[in-house]
Amino acid sequence: MANVLVNAPKTAKRGAVVEIKALILHPMETGFRSGTNGQFIPRNIVERFTATWNDAEIFSMDMSPAISANPFVSFFAVAAESGTIRLRWTGDQDFAVEEQVAIAVE
Repeated sequence: MANVLVNAPKTAKRGAVVEIKALILHPMETGFRSGTNGQFIPRNIVERFTATWNDAEIFSMDMSPAISANPFVSFFAVAAESGTIRLRWTGDQDFAVEEQVAIAVE
């Protein structure tokens, strides 16, 4: 399981634009580096990130081996209604991590 840090407001005014920041600790191995034994280290990257607000997709991105280790993502969304923001990372070697935060809209 990967460590995830999420920064999002707990409350927001209706119609306000809120920033959501997420950092996942992941090595992002490209598959092109060799290890100490001379063998290539197997590719292991996060391939996709998605964010939903009450199950409606609000942001998504595809990642490539060129993305650095521990990828940081920041995006904005309009606070239309209270609910849960679900963040999901998927990748090589059956990698899947999900985190969620609640935002109360006033």
